[in-house]
Amino acid sequence: MLKDEYKAYEEKMKKSIESVLHDFDAVRAGRANAAVLNRISVDYYGTPTPIQQIGSVASPDPRMLVITPWDGSMLRAIEKAILESDLGINPQNDGKCIRLAFPQLTEERRRELVKQIHKYAENGKVAIRNIRRDAMDAFKKQQKNSEITEDELKLAEKDLQKLTDDHCKEIEKLLDGKEKELMSV
Repeated sequence: MLKDEYKAYEEKMKKSIESVLHDFDAVRAGRANAAVLNRISVDYYGTPTPIQQIGSVASPDPRMLVITPWDGSMLRAIEKAILESDLGINPQNDGKCIRLAFPQLTEERRRELVKQIHKYAENGKVAIRNIRRDAMDAFKKQQKNSEITEDELKLAEKDLQKLTDDHCKEIEKLLDGKEKELMSV
């Protein structure tokens, strides 16, 4: 019975890790990566739409992204959305496509980005610990209602702690990898 309930909490913890990965993808590491555009939405005939859904995104070289909209009238809207985002890159509109040139990262900017990814990782760990807390509250309530025994509660607490530790370690590994990527570019 408890195993089924663990699965639900484990799925929530995995979703927290996916969220951290998504946040990490949005941090540019000095080389062109289309994932930095994931958070930018363009007003496409009154509907906020991701850039990837209104045009093609290509990377002709390691420091350049080229966005070619399928509808040429969207160039201005895409350019405006990029300027209003926190990307920090000025788009170059040539009338057919938009070019994003990614400059070499300075040491100071790298350190800022490392601080940012540490915040993302910490937020992920906090989310995982909150899931553990919610799970423990649910199990304590079950024990209070005599649905599970005290031994089962202790076992659940131990298992949840292991799940939490494993998922936090996974976030640490992802953080280390992203930090190395940022500092080595």
